[in-house]
Formats: sequence, structure tokens, C-alpha cells
Amino acid sequence: MPDTGFAAAQSPASAERPPQLGLWTATALVVGNMIGSGLFLLPAALAPWGAAALLGWGLSAGGALCLAAVFAWLALRHPVRGGPYAYARLAFGDGVAFAVAWSYWVSIWSGNAAIAVAFAGYFGRLLPASTATPAAAAATAAGALWVCTLTNIAGVRAAGRVQLVTTVLKLLPLAAIALVGVWYVEAAAFVPFERSGRGLVPAAVATAALTLWAFLGLESATVPAGDVRDPARTVPRATLLGTVLAAAATVLACMAVVLLLPADGPPSTAPFAEAAERLWGPAAGVAFGVSAAIACYGALNGWVLLQGQVPLAAARDGLFPALFARRNSQGAPVAALLISSALATGLVVANFRQDLVGLFTFVLLLATAVTLLPFLVCAAALLRLDAGRGRGARRIVAVLALVFSGAALLATGLAALAWGAALLAAGWPLYAWQRRRLSIS
Repeated sequence: MPDTGFAAAQSPASAERPPQLGLWTATALVVGNMIGSGLFLLPAALAPWGAAALLGWGLSAGGALCLAAVFAWLALRHPVRGGPYAYARLAFGDGVAFAVAWSYWVSIWSGNAAIAVAFAGYFGRLLPASTATPAAAAATAAGALWVCTLTNIAGVRAAGRVQLVTTVLKLLPLAAIALVGVWYVEAAAFVPFERSGRGLVPAAVATAALTLWAFLGLESATVPAGDVRDPARTVPRATLLGTVLAAAATVLACMAVVLLLPADGPPSTAPFAEAAERLWGPAAGVAFGVSAAIACYGALNGWVLLQGQVPLAAARDGLFPALFARRNSQGAPVAALLISSALATGLVVANFRQDLVGLFTFVLLLATAVTLLPFLVCAAALLRLDAGRGRGARRIVAVLALVFSGAALLATGLAALAWGAALLAAGWPLYAWQRRRLSIS
């Protein structure tokens, strides 16, 4: 590890609780975090492109699998808590590690605000009174966020159980529409292959940018590695297995819905429910509305878990204030969870009177932009940590992941990049203060 000049803020080993997450729970964390609110909105966004959206899925899925391999290799060689932050610190030291930790933390709690908003929208379809007014909708979103926060304060094991159950409940209906729905897709749905008339290359680039959100979260199992049993074996396997499962379910289900819905109709605000209703009747539409709400809640629960783990790891290394490293008797980083959820709640309350679709889209682009920076750094970290080892295939995959992350970062757009840069810059005074405080002590 590079000489950082920081004293580690680690708790004594004796104070640690035994690891509580196994292979299937860690895999569920990956799948649950990847399959969230974005999946249930993507078909409507992809519909104008038609079957050509498969090109975008191919690009984003290929990049995601390269990134999953990068994280699996890093976890295999370095089974440490903190995921992207920890790998950045190993390879490049405290300055880059802080930038990654801060960026990743911002992406999580801002993304949680968007997921909470999406949950409120789906829940409102089942219980209209919950979103009858902007205040009620904001309360519903914030309520879901804080229920997940309290679940995580009860401990990693409790959060993991919720994640496992919600992942199973969301995968079953997705598998149904992916495996059954494709049999109802007619050949005419592929004509024209590219519906917008803009050409195959623009279609591939545009749909790849849209589908990228569906693959964020593939690194989830690396973050709570300290709470995973046999992390050197479990984390890489959960990362690869979870990414493959989530990618297969997402691509098949989304494209089945895109091709089932009429090309000339208005965009659906609930495309999965509408497709299910066309296949199996109104009751199925309601069932898929419930599934969408469960998917959002499961994703929110998993990301709330991570919003506590990232600052916990950084605080233990002296990069975040020691407050973030405090854990309760169940091993949960209470202060980190509460502060993160308070920031996410503030974002929901401050912006909820805006157009929901606009708010959701902007926050997703922002969260994607600030997530891609840690991805890019981790691909570079693998290249640096593997330098001189002569592993050609591993280096090729790392370079592909690096190029993909950089290109995707630029594709998020000027507004998201500007906001991301501003939020990243806002963290540097904290870094300078923390460094000065530790050097004096």
C-alpha cells in the first residue's frame, strides 16, 4: 500500500462481528441493486428505437461484464471492505481514494433519492392517496427511504434477508414476461429494425446511454466485503454471477416489453404492467405494478446498505470524520446511514414539486456520472496493481473497461458532468480539514 501519511482508524479486531453474508445473499445484493426502478421505466424510453435497442444493450452489457471482471479480479486479490474506494487507495493513495469515496457516496445517496421517487410513483398506482398531492408523494418517498434505513440499522444480516426476499420476488415476474412474452412477439415488431430513422450508429449510442443505468450496482458485493464470509472466493463469484443474472433478466424482459407494445402509440408510463395486461389480463397488470414497487423497494434497501458501508470504510482509514466509523451492537454504521438518508431526503423534499420524470432523469444522469468516475479509477487500479504480472487477457479486459467507463462518462452530458464536478469539489475542504487534523494529532 502507498505511504499515505494517515493513521488507520480501524477498530480492534475483537470488536468486529463475524461475517454474516454468504454467496446467495451477496449475489442478491448485486442483482437487487442492478434490477431497480430504472428497469421498469426503460421500455418506454427505448420504444422509439425499436429492435435496434438491442445494439445499445450489447454495448452496455459488454462494458458491464468487463467491469464485473475487473471487480472480481480486484476482490480475489484484495478482499477488503470498501469496494471501489479501497481499490483506489491500494493503487493510488489517499487523494484519489478520497475522490472515489466521496464521488461514490454522493452517487449512492443521490441515486437513492431517485429510487425513492420512483417507488412513490409505483406505490401511488396501487394506493392513489399516497401520491394524491406533492406533499403526500414526498412523504411516501421519504417514508420508504427511512424504513430501509431502520432495517439497515438493525444490522447487515437483517438488510441482507430483505434483499434476498425482494430479489426473488422481483425476478419471478421478470422471468415470466421474459420467457413467456417473447413467444408472443410477432415478426412485424422487428420491421423496421430501427424505428427512429436516425441510423444504426446513433441508435446504438443513444440506447447504450439509456441502458447503462440498468447495470450500475455490479460492484455492490465488493463494498461490504468485511461482512462477507470467505470474501476472497464469495465476492468475485457473487459479482460475476449477479451481473450475468441481472443482465439476462433485464435485457430479455425489457426487449420483450418493447416489442410487445405498439410502436405507434403514446409512451407508456407503466410499460411492464401494460404488457402484462395485454398478455394475461387486468389482474396481471396489477400484479406487475406490485412487482415494480417491490423492485424499487429492494433496490432502495440494497443501496441504503451501501450508503453506510462506503463512508464507514473511508472513516476507518482517516479520510472521513471518525463519526462515520461508529457502529452499533448489530455492526451497523448508524451515523453514516442517518446522515446519508438525511441528505437523500433533503433532495427529495427540495425538488419534489418539479416534474417527476424530469427530476428522476436528471438525478439518474447525475448518479451515473459520479459512479462512472470510481469505475474508471478501478479499471486503472487493476492495471497498476497487476503491472509486471504478464496477464495479457486481464489487462485487455481492464483496458476495455477503462475505455468504456470514460466514453460512458462523457455520454452522460454536460449538465451531469458539471453538477458532478461541483459536488466532487465540495468534498475537498473536508479532505483538507481531515488531513490537517490528523497531521496535528
